[in-house]
Amino acid sequence: MKRRDFIQLAGMGAGALMLPMPGYSEVDASRLLDPLMTASDKKKLADIALNTTKSLGATYTDVRIGRYLNQAVATREKKVQGIVNTESFGIGIRVIANGTWGFAASNNMTPDGIRKTAERAVVIAKANSKFQKEPVRLATTPSYGEVSWKTPITKNGFEVPVKDKVDLLMAANGKALDKGASFVNSAILLVNEQKYFASSENSYIDQDIFRIYPTFTVTMIDRASGQFKARQAMSAPVGMGYEYLDGKPEDKIKGPGDIILYNKSYDIVEDASMAGDQVKQMIAAKSVEPGKYDLVLDPSHLWLTIHESVGHPTELDRVLGYEANYAGTSFLTLDKWQSKKFQFGSSIVNFKADKTEVGSLGAVAYDDEGVKCKSWDLIKDGVLVNYQAIRDQVNIIDQKESHGCCYSQGWSDVQFQRMANVSLQPGKQQITPAEMIAGVDKGIYIVKDGSFSIDQQRYNFQFGGVLFFEIKGGKIAGMLKDVAYQANTQDFWNSCTAICDQRDYRLGGAFNDGKGQPSQSNAVSHGSATSRFNGVNVINTGRTI
Repeated sequence: MKRRDFIQLAGMGAGALMLPMPGYSEVDASRLLDPLMTASDKKKLADIALNTTKSLGATYTDVRIGRYLNQAVATREKKVQGIVNTESFGIGIRVIANGTWGFAASNNMTPDGIRKTAERAVVIAKANSKFQKEPVRLATTPSYGEVSWKTPITKNGFEVPVKDKVDLLMAANGKALDKGASFVNSAILLVNEQKYFASSENSYIDQDIFRIYPTFTVTMIDRASGQFKARQAMSAPVGMGYEYLDGKPEDKIKGPGDIILYNKSYDIVEDASMAGDQVKQMIAAKSVEPGKYDLVLDPSHLWLTIHESVGHPTELDRVLGYEANYAGTSFLTLDKWQSKKFQFGSSIVNFKADKTEVGSLGAVAYDDEGVKCKSWDLIKDGVLVNYQAIRDQVNIIDQKESHGCCYSQGWSDVQFQRMANVSLQPGKQQITPAEMIAGVDKGIYIVKDGSFSIDQQRYNFQFGGVLFFEIKGGKIAGMLKDVAYQANTQDFWNSCTAICDQRDYRLGGAFNDGKGQPSQSNAVSHGSATSRFNGVNVINTGRTI
């Protein structure tokens, strides 16, 4: 099949997803599946559920009506690998009855279907109450009435023709192949969450959320030596529209080692061309000598270390042992927080959780239990001061207000505590990455995240990367390979001796972060500026015993 014919057929398939569902009697079905469905229509559906659960004795109810769109355009070398469009639409109803949670969901969006789903949620709550030792305690939250919010985008990626996306990816692939790459995989991933929340506390919240992730992997094989190396894209997944791919010149950053980094917008074609050059250098690079080094970590790398060693261990459900999936609980136990003096990191280390940061993956105005989102301190001047908690958890840490970090991946999944954007705050003194490197005698500058491992308490860890540059006498001395560093979380963050200022602050993030059983996926960003860590143990991953 010719590429043009394949794209055309894929577009027809996407159009089929937009056909109206049969069976609506009180609300026009074709408008329900329209992105421009009115808040009034959504409110009518939500009120059916709210009135039903109240009549059955529920003391609290929240309703989430969700339409979830996903698109993935994937290519390899000179071929289209796949074009996938998915759509999911339905309702999730959560209640408290007899002091206990109950939840039910359905894609039967008729009024009768919604009533039956609401009844089922109450029945489940009452059945569960036989085993509930203490009643659920919800922190109070204001009634917001009817409000709305939308990711501030200028280009809706779902409206951009698939052909344009394929042509862009093919152009990027071509640049890497022209530089001698053996393989190139590239993709553009798009998400649109159309979420409507209503509660028995008189909140009706309509949100339209967009995320995008352009990415590639350029691989080169040196057949003479049998070695191969791969370089991933310098992009970050972001909470933006298709304008992220504009690649504005003012958003390009020339970093140490003559690399080009990106902030706020991204040029995938230019980056693929650079990757074709750099992957050759990675093969020819000197293998690292194990030992202690001062590390200078770029935000494109540091985000993952933050995610695993700070983001997850400050989730209160992990701290309490309620959650242990995906690498365990947390070493940041309540006694450390209660002491008010646990030195998580050095005095310059400050971490904030924030669900409102513009451009971040987790940016929304309200979370999935109707709490207005905000920013709050987790680590202040190196000391553990708070956790991430939601409405039925904050009473455990003697707080009266939810942090607003509740999330569900879809209408059919119950919402629970998920990671907010957790970010290392920029340094207060003006310093550039080049100036930071100038002060390092023996070190390694690391760009982009690689493989990692971390223990069941989020304490001992090992992280790799993609690009490694040796620092000698304050200067970049060439590229290294086979680098990974090992530490425990507390020692590592206490070894942080310098953080660049706000000018260098950038976001990285995870487009699909897993948690829970059954598993759910969350998107979350982590910001930082380039940071220095002294005397960290570096191993050689290429050597065998």
